[in-house]
Amino acid sequence: MTIALVLGGIALPLASGLAAVALARRPAAAQAAACLLLCAGAALAIAASVAVLLTGEAAVSVRLALRLDAVSAIFLLAISLVSGLGAIYGTRYHSQAEHGAAAVRLQIFYGLAVGGMALLVAASNAIVFLVGWEVMALANFFLVLTEHEKREVQGAAFLYLASTHVGTLALFAVFALLRHAAGSFDFAAMEGVRAGGVLGARVFALALLGFGLKAGLMPLHYWLPPAHAAAPSHVSALMSGVVVKTGIYGILRVTGFFDAPPQWWGVVLLAAGGTSAVLGVAFALAQHDVKRLLAYHTVENVGIIALGAGLALLGRARGAPALVLLGFAGAGLHVVNHAVFKSLLFYGAGVIQHATGTREMDRLGGLARRLPVTAALFTVGAAAISGLPPLNGFASEWLVYLGFLEALRSPAGDLVAFAAVGAPVLALVGGLAAACFAKVVGVVFLGNARTAEAERAHEAPRAMLAPMAVLALACAAIGLAPAALLPPLARAAAAWSRSDPRLLAAPALRAGTSASLVSLVALALLLLAAALWAWRRRHLAAAGRAAPVDTWGCGFTAPTARIQYTSSSFAELLLGRFSWAVRPRGHAVRLEGPFPAAATFHTSVPDPVLDLALVPIARAYGWIASRMRVLYLQRLIQFQMLLILATLVAVLAWGFVW
Repeated sequence: MTIALVLGGIALPLASGLAAVALARRPAAAQAAACLLLCAGAALAIAASVAVLLTGEAAVSVRLALRLDAVSAIFLLAISLVSGLGAIYGTRYHSQAEHGAAAVRLQIFYGLAVGGMALLVAASNAIVFLVGWEVMALANFFLVLTEHEKREVQGAAFLYLASTHVGTLALFAVFALLRHAAGSFDFAAMEGVRAGGVLGARVFALALLGFGLKAGLMPLHYWLPPAHAAAPSHVSALMSGVVVKTGIYGILRVTGFFDAPPQWWGVVLLAAGGTSAVLGVAFALAQHDVKRLLAYHTVENVGIIALGAGLALLGRARGAPALVLLGFAGAGLHVVNHAVFKSLLFYGAGVIQHATGTREMDRLGGLARRLPVTAALFTVGAAAISGLPPLNGFASEWLVYLGFLEALRSPAGDLVAFAAVGAPVLALVGGLAAACFAKVVGVVFLGNARTAEAERAHEAPRAMLAPMAVLALACAAIGLAPAALLPPLARAAAAWSRSDPRLLAAPALRAGTSASLVSLVALALLLLAAALWAWRRRHLAAAGRAAPVDTWGCGFTAPTARIQYTSSSFAELLLGRFSWAVRPRGHAVRLEGPFPAAATFHTSVPDPVLDLALVPIARAYGWIASRMRVLYLQRLIQFQMLLILATLVAVLAWGFVW
């Protein structure tokens, strides 16, 4: 029965685009039918995921090469929730009646991307996994290319395509090596492979490259900000919320094949996660575009998930059940939590662009008066992504915190260094994320409108607000009742590590109890603060006094929107601490003459990997190739022989090193 639900969760999204084509002459009906099919598939997949997570029993079909266990159910749950709500959101954000053929193409590839993701997480065979992976990758390329007439969109889409296929080549090598060791492409045959020796090192390194590119771990993140900014907002939510998580799923799935993985695997993943978390939030602070800022926060949150996964690997290497539970549960819960609050934030960014025509924060301001519902829902997502209790982002980060604290109890003492570094890293990331979203909410929603576009903004239609409200409620529900989610996460951790579930029960109970306690205390404090605020307003009204406003105006009797904080000025002091990595570039028009023309000043932040490394290397390669082509066309036999010799030396060197 569960496999039938999984099949429906795969097939209905894949077929949803056909409805948009078949009913193309009736755009509203076509989009409604496509949305209904995709939501029906999402509902079936959610039902299958919940059934597996509650019972802990995997659903298997050998003939169809499908297997839904507790690990894959976590990811299928996130995929289905985000994709279903995104389809509803897209009916008004990118309506078929308004965009015509472009909307039809988007619905076709949106359904293909969702179906491909559902297939790969439910696959029990490497070939089926790679088929789902490639369907997802190609569909996302066309989704990013939705507004193909824009040059920056073309560049972002082809950068994504090149990057994802580099990762796919690495995955071919991963599964070829595992097939050689296990004798089969079936995942069941690969379980129990020994992690020691050259095989384990090769598989882990290639998996980290292939899956790390998809996940956006630094320095493999370079494709992510341009692609997320170029895509429509509900596509950006899909990519950030769940597409990048397929990379995390791949890392967990491949490392789960091995018995007793070496400790250095966990160390490498911890280092990659810490680097991604800190630098991701630092680069987010420097952004002016709301969607690029959210894209860099994806890098940050993938880093937090990698920190949890690294702890779990360390726990398996050291035989520490508490570390396995806390690390895996923190990573798994943050997979779902990030999908929820990041989708909420991207939907909010879409509403902002829909209402004002821009995503530039310095052209906005005062939107809370014109978009009150959006402002409230966006603020919930901002608090959740900052890890503030009692919302869901806190619950998963708390589990990772507890994992680092648990590592301090290691009798060997060799995990103390990671605990000493990991906990402050999480604290630093949380503080910077809170500062970053204080900037976003303050610059975008508070103060006065900076432009006419912001003055004319209007609230979004209900079809766009309803998915945001559902996600905001999910943020609150998960944050207030994290203990209810620990038993399914413990079952998933036991399945992944192939350990006795009874060994993980006690750590799960303690972690769930402590997380729920902190959330309830935070809720009580919030309610108390709200009651005091309401009492104060009533007291002032009864005394006939108005609430104080404009206590000090810096000497300005008629202030304008131009004297408000900009996104750059708000973050300048914090960014100064990361000047070794974040190097903004100023662009100004030179003022000349006694009566200079109007001029503007703005800054941009180059990505250290894409703009400072890959682009210069590509240009240098193009210059060298053009010169070599000239020499080759001259038919100099000496030069042609030199090329052949250089190629042979490179191949022999590669074979020797490999």
